[in-house]
Amino acid sequence: MDVITESLRISQRTHLFNWLQGELQYLLGHEVMIFGIKSSENDTYHFEYFTSTRYFNDEQLSSVIEQETGLISQIIKIWRETTLPLFVTNQENIEDFSHFSVINFNEDIVKKSELKNFVMHGFGDNHSKISSIVIFGRLHKFPSINLGNILELIMPHLHCALVRITSSRSNVVINTAAIANIMTKRESEILQWLHMGKTNWEISSILDISQLTVKNHVQNILRKLDVQNRSQAAVKAAKLGLIKMLK
Repeated sequence: MDVITESLRISQRTHLFNWLQGELQYLLGHEVMIFGIKSSENDTYHFEYFTSTRYFNDEQLSSVIEQETGLISQIIKIWRETTLPLFVTNQENIEDFSHFSVINFNEDIVKKSELKNFVMHGFGDNHSKISSIVIFGRLHKFPSINLGNILELIMPHLHCALVRITSSRSNVVINTAAIANIMTKRESEILQWLHMGKTNWEISSILDISQLTVKNHVQNILRKLDVQNRSQAAVKAAKLGLIKMLK
């Protein structure tokens, strides 16, 4: 199969994007591809995405990968029960998908995610050195057994490609825990509120500290995350799994 042969040549993100937009579109037509990589059982997935549609952007990604409550985070937990391709749809009529799982998810949640019908699969388990998860969203065709079979076939090769392209970006996956460790408790706390869109004044009121103190902490957060502004910090923090639910 040419699509597998071509995957062996993927070593950069541009290669992956071209591969996704090439022959794979005839086999597994989609508009959004999300992938997550983690390096150990205790690590969290570092997510990235490719899209050919204006409807899915950083805002949608940040929402669907939100720990505990995000759509993708919820589906990953279900996928782990079988580790087989898992389809998510808001269609009421679901046919027999053989050994593959199909979830008829809440229509409002799926619609808000802008992923529409999508399929998830992964490679590796808690004993693997590096594990990956992939989501193909806004599928061109209604979920089917054939799509599941195709994804099962290409997943090992796609996993290897993802490892190659992520290993060349300063070991971001490996350094996720290191970033979390250099964040002070107060910075981590402020980061949660920043991710929720709170202003410096609102954060200072919530934490009962001065706005200047909040501003200084925010500057430290931007520096440690290597980003330019609050929006970038919020998105990157979510991708790195640094955002947790506040009680």
